[in-house]
Amino acid sequence: MGAASPPALAAAVSEAGGLGMLGTARRGFPSVAGLAALLEQLRGLTSQPFGVNFIMKDNAPIERACFEMAAAYARVVDLFLWTLPDAGLIDLIHRGGALVSCQVGSREEAVAATDAGADLIITQSIEAGGHVRGTIGLLALLSEVLEVVDVPVLASGGIGTGRAVAAALAAGADGVRLGTRFLAAEEAGVHPIWAQALIAARPRDTVYLEAFSPSWPNDPQAHRILRSCVEAAQAFEGEIVGETLSPDGTRVPVQRFTGVADRTTTGAIEAMWLAAGESVGGVKCVQPAVEIVRELADEAERLLRHWA
Repeated sequence: MGAASPPALAAAVSEAGGLGMLGTARRGFPSVAGLAALLEQLRGLTSQPFGVNFIMKDNAPIERACFEMAAAYARVVDLFLWTLPDAGLIDLIHRGGALVSCQVGSREEAVAATDAGADLIITQSIEAGGHVRGTIGLLALLSEVLEVVDVPVLASGGIGTGRAVAAALAAGADGVRLGTRFLAAEEAGVHPIWAQALIAARPRDTVYLEAFSPSWPNDPQAHRILRSCVEAAQAFEGEIVGETLSPDGTRVPVQRFTGVADRTTTGAIEAMWLAAGESVGGVKCVQPAVEIVRELADEAERLLRHWA
């Protein structure tokens, strides 16, 4: 979730009983100094376990010191990979004291990740929002992966309600991973216009395509975003759709088909990257993260008891 998951959101989810995840995929990050500041802020907000997510891109290598630092602070370091897992990197994280989760989109990726030493596998299906690893639906992907790995497996993609949580657990997942639903948390770092677009959307309003690929060079996969932002970007006249804040405090232009709309962004927000998974139908309002966690857990528990 990148900048959409700042320390405040990760801490709120962890305080509510989940495992909050700090996103590092943001403009100018992750740098060692920048990551240190985020981790110190997060640790000051919660004493509960949390995780740190890294999106690994070939064209933007991440310093090993960032992983060492994340492992020293976090219980889980989460890797979104576009290449085969690096056993040496996973070992470095383990030596730092953290577990490693890897997001995968196929049976083969799951096997490669566990062979490299991953402690947790996250099956990310084609229904997921933002960057997408999978090319098939969640139940089919989950079934394939559960057959070939012996570590805990979490389900991700298209899960935005307690009913969907219960269904994933009933299908054999050891847990679930959610993104879209928490974009509308009060603590999330998204622009209010993005949050309102999520509230207004239904699953059919998301599209899986490569329209915003200039933002992510060398990304071999498409991404899932709101159709409305693609249409708005196509209709926008000009190449600069707005401005956003950089890590050094200066404001920088946002080019068309490249911008992510965080709370510091101004301009044509509706024409920027508005990620959303097919679980967007579960987003009904902006609410505190603790309410989202409780709602999901309570509904899932009630349904699992009923189905039993």
